[in-house]
Amino acid sequence: MSAKKITKYDLVEAVYKDTNYERKMVQDVADRLLEGIKQFLGSGETIELRGFGTFEPRLRKGRTRARNPKTGEDILDVAPHYVAVFRSGQDLRKSMMNLSVRD
Repeated sequence: MSAKKITKYDLVEAVYKDTNYERKMVQDVADRLLEGIKQFLGSGETIELRGFGTFEPRLRKGRTRARNPKTGEDILDVAPHYVAVFRSGQDLRKSMMNLSVRD
């Protein structure tokens, strides 16, 4: 499936065209929403958006040996660290079921 990538700009434009709000205001709300998500995740909080999904920080165990896939360079002693994980909600999963499979 080679669908077009949708960017933050595209989302802002879609909301702007669908509402009576100014483009600058929609952009500001989008920026503040994403910044809030980063701040809450960065402080260890879980963010639940009912029907859409849940963002949560998850601890990844460290490794004694890893490899940089871009350079092939070996990296020794990767410390345990947190990553952001997204689990889709029921409504989002249902909407994804409606996608047609293309060969």
